[in-house]
Amino acid sequence: MNGLRGHRLNVAVGIILLFMPFWMGAIGGYTELASRILVMGLAAMSLNFLLGFTGVLSFGHAAYFGLGAYGAAMAIKYLGAGTMPAIALGMLVATLAAMVIGALIVRRRGVYFAMVTIAFGQVFYFLAFRWNSVTGGDDGLTGWHRAPIDFGVATLDIFGSDKAFYYFALVIFGVCVAAMALLLSSPFGRTLIAIRENERRARFLGVPIEFHIWLSFVVSCLFVSVAGALYALLNNFTDPRALRFDLSGNLVIMAVLGGMRSFWGPLIGAAIFVALQDFVSSRTENWMSVIGLVFVLVVRFFPRGVLGMLRNAAKA
Repeated sequence: MNGLRGHRLNVAVGIILLFMPFWMGAIGGYTELASRILVMGLAAMSLNFLLGFTGVLSFGHAAYFGLGAYGAAMAIKYLGAGTMPAIALGMLVATLAAMVIGALIVRRRGVYFAMVTIAFGQVFYFLAFRWNSVTGGDDGLTGWHRAPIDFGVATLDIFGSDKAFYYFALVIFGVCVAAMALLLSSPFGRTLIAIRENERRARFLGVPIEFHIWLSFVVSCLFVSVAGALYALLNNFTDPRALRFDLSGNLVIMAVLGGMRSFWGPLIGAAIFVALQDFVSSRTENWMSVIGLVFVLVVRFFPRGVLGMLRNAAKA
């Protein structure tokens, strides 16, 4: 029964995402907002790979989101790279950084791990903020834009409209989400869940805990860097705020808001967060207070998140 219910949820999410640009207008939204929801949903699901399925909290994922964004943007601006090579370069830069930093912090646990991730994240933030000649500093990296994809024998201009970019992002989102699902259903994914549930018992059974946490951290950062690259392409712009620790906090809020122990929960949390941010910020500067209130209410009354609430309602 659970398998059937999970299959129905996957189909429902797929249909909703496939037609989102068409129904967003009916509820007062627009296509660029749909793209932002998709990108931030991928980022939140990537963080949740580490948080929800491994049980390790990181407040530094914005660093790898930002490295993916800057890597893609700088590849286009300074190297004249095409769109796909730029995304790949952003992924490579962020993943290499995650491999090195992960190896340095993997033995830390709990709040110590979270604080160290913030510290390393702030290093990248201040590099981007101060290195004006390369990164543009606080003004951001401008003077570049996303370009059509060149296949060698033909060129496909999928960036002629917001709707075209949305479906380009949706394809990449689908590939990343499918890869995450395959990893979580594999023996590696089952081991991560065992570590989350009882690290001491998993270690007693001979599981190399540090290696699995390190690999989970690297995989999580790889996927969040893809979201960062897409975010830069969506805006044709990136700035140091893409690396700042408060973005990491927002990703954690999205994961918890939607349901961090569920696969699709962070996507739902991202949709709520981004939609509320867009709606409330156009009416007041104190939009974070509204999101904070919603977050407190959800955590207080629905500890399994919005998706958990919806599942309980479906059972009733």
